[in-house]
Amino acid sequence: MREQAELNFDGNTFDVALDGQRLGTQLADVLNVMRGGDWRTLREIISAIGRGTETGISARLRDLRKTKFGGWTVESRRRTETGLWEYRIHKGET
Repeated sequence: MREQAELNFDGNTFDVALDGQRLGTQLADVLNVMRGGDWRTLREIISAIGRGTETGISARLRDLRKTKFGGWTVESRRRTETGLWEYRIHKGET
């Protein structure tokens, strides 16, 4: 992944001075946690990182799909015992 200074997030409200480092760090944290290929809920990702919100983590998972952030495949499925959604990432086709 590119250096944080080079990361360019999308959105009309994104301000590189206010949001760039925070979002770049969060993206790197999500990637590091998810690289192992394990299925995790948003809450489990937050717990592993130690901070964040479900909304923010979900946005970072969407970012990881983008070519500029690695073009990862992000899979989701419903965890039957709880009904919560869980996610995993990998390179390549599903």
